Amino acid sequence: MLTYTDNKEDFNQPATQPKDGPLLDAYSQTVVRVANQVSQAVVQIKAERKEGRRRRRRPSDAYKSGSGFIISSDGFIVTNSHVISEAKKIEVVLQDGRKLQARLVGDDPPTDIAVLQIDADNLTAISFGNSDDLQVGQLAVAVGNPFGFQYSLTAGVVSALGRSLRSESGRLIDDVIQTDAALNPGNSGGPLVDSSGKVIGVNTAVILPAQGLCFAVASNLAAYVVGQLIMSGKVRRGYIGIAGQYLRFQDRLIERLQLKVRSGIRVEDIEADGPSYNSELRHGDVIIGYNDQPVASIDDLHILLNEASIGKRQQLHILREAKLRVITVIPAELEEK
Repeated sequence: MLTYTDNKEDFNQPATQPKDGPLLDAYSQTVVRVANQVSQAVVQIKAERKEGRRRRRRPSDAYKSGSGFIISSDGFIVTNSHVISEAKKIEVVLQDGRKLQARLVGDDPPTDIAVLQIDADNLTAISFGNSDDLQVGQLAVAVGNPFGFQYSLTAGVVSALGRSLRSESGRLIDDVIQTDAALNPGNSGGPLVDSSGKVIGVNTAVILPAQGLCFAVASNLAAYVVGQLIMSGKVRRGYIGIAGQYLRFQDRLIERLQLKVRSGIRVEDIEADGPSYNSELRHGDVIIGYNDQPVASIDDLHILLNEASIGKRQQLHILREAKLRVITVIPAELEEK
């Protein structure tokens, strides 16, 4: 940019740097530093899918491509469950060009998190940050391999916290981060990092018709799931052997019984003689609470049926014949199909 003044000596001299120049430089420097810090830990994942039983897949459907990131020197890699689902062979491409076969350590479709492991030396790892410390508006940098273009970086901000997103398994993923850092197919499984290079989320989804609506599983949830997968290959969850339907209550019932919720789960079917204890339940009961925690939907109940509930007596608060009752259930361990 050039400026003109009455002083001939100043003519065609560069304009004075804008007041926000140092801020822009600081922003650029931060993004560049983060890129240098995390780039070697980000990998490309190519999953060769199993052939369909009834008909052969089209060549374009035979492979899935995504991203992942190394979290330890012994080769553990975090990615998305949907990236490696139905895979018979998984290849990992490192930033230095090495191509390695990976083994599946564990897979958790309800949170869309999976862990792989490779056998290689001189690996660069990045670590999880604390997503509870996040604030809306802070810098977020996404790294991955969109459309197969190896190692691409986008920067934005944390747009919202505490979102819920439904996974391909049908369960809600809670504690999801919304960001406007651009994501595209192939970014799935890559890290979302903060200005210090710590992983604050695992990129998992983008709403294609929308502009700037991208989502990542928060690092605290991801780190918990990753730990469970490394230790036992799965995440343990409880279930009580019922099929339920969402039911909204009338205002007069809410007022008369002083209910804490405006809806509940109507029991439509009960698994008899199953591994869980549910014999005190009846068809038509409406579940509204679990150990004094309100339950307004099946998703609320899924959250409360965690590992700690398995094999232990739990109180279920129900409506039966328009009266409040408390009964006992003992959840069994849910076996994912």
